[in-house]
Formats: sequence, C-alpha cells, structure tokens
Amino acid sequence: MNSVSVFQGNRKIASGTLAAVALTLKRLDDNGEAVLVFDDATGRQIEFDLRGSDADILARLDNGEPRKPGRPKLGVTAREVTLLPRHWDWLAAQPGGASVTLRKLVEAAQTANGGPERKRQAQESADRFMLAMAGNQPHYEDATRALYAGNYQRFIELSEGWPQDIRDHARHLSEPAFDWPD
Repeated sequence: MNSVSVFQGNRKIASGTLAAVALTLKRLDDNGEAVLVFDDATGRQIEFDLRGSDADILARLDNGEPRKPGRPKLGVTAREVTLLPRHWDWLAAQPGGASVTLRKLVEAAQTANGGPERKRQAQESADRFMLAMAGNQPHYEDATRALYAGNYQRFIELSEGWPQDIRDHARHLSEPAFDWPD
C-alpha cells in the first residue's frame, strides 16, 4: 500500500503514507463526522487501530502491512500455492528454484498484460471509491457506466456536479482507466 486518502464528509482532509495518515488521524479533532480512509491503489476502505502511543500505532502498521511470514525487509511475503505434482517438478528443475521461477512468471505476465490490467484495476479502484463516496451523488450510475465504457468526456461531464474533493479524487483514481484501449 503506497498511499491512502482520508475523507471527512465530502472533504479530503489528509493523504499520504499509512504511517503519516495514521498519526494525523490520531491527532484529529473529532467533530462527530465520520472519517473514511481509502487505499489509493484499490479504492478499498481501510481502518486504523489508533490505540496507544505513536510507536504502538507504527509497530502495528509494520511499514504498511500486517506482519506476515517471509522476508519483510526484502518485501517478500510467504503464502501458500497449490499446484499439481508435475508443476512442482517443473518448478524444482528451473534455475533458482520454484520461488525465483514463480516471480519471473508473475513479472512476465504483469508486463504482457500491463495496459489492460492497469485499466481494470483503475476501474475497480475508482468504482469502489465512488460507491462509498459518490453513490448518492447525481449521475453516479451513469458516471460508473462511462467509467467502464472508457468514455472519459462523459465521465468528466457526469461527475462535474459532485463535491469537489470527491470529484477530483474519483477522477484521479480513474485516470489510468482511460489511458488504455480494450
């Protein structure tokens, strides 16, 4: 998770790394209005455990991700992969072993599918954010259709009447969705 954005009502009140935003939220005066935090990469809402000291909060974040097995200093996360025996045999025979080969295969797939995958992720991210923050705004459903249809001009027109911070953030999240052909 690279960055997050925080909304209180219709206003964007903070944006930045998980650690910076968590500490900002801890110091925020609560005026009773709901505060929603969104992962900028996925559009998903996230929550922080703001109990304890700053050090406690940062320790729970562990550089933005829950503590998992693997090599965290290298950014490696251990997870289970289920394959058929012939697949494991093939992977074991590859130079560098199964992990190196799987990483190379994933990198190659990401490169090959870069444009369409980036477009899909941007559509989903913007859609999640828009559902939470603009679901009751005028022309929300039509704007969502324009997003998935790749109709940039229509999306801009339909979102024009939304509160400025919501509109601008939805447009920002959706930009990559309009950069790639189907």
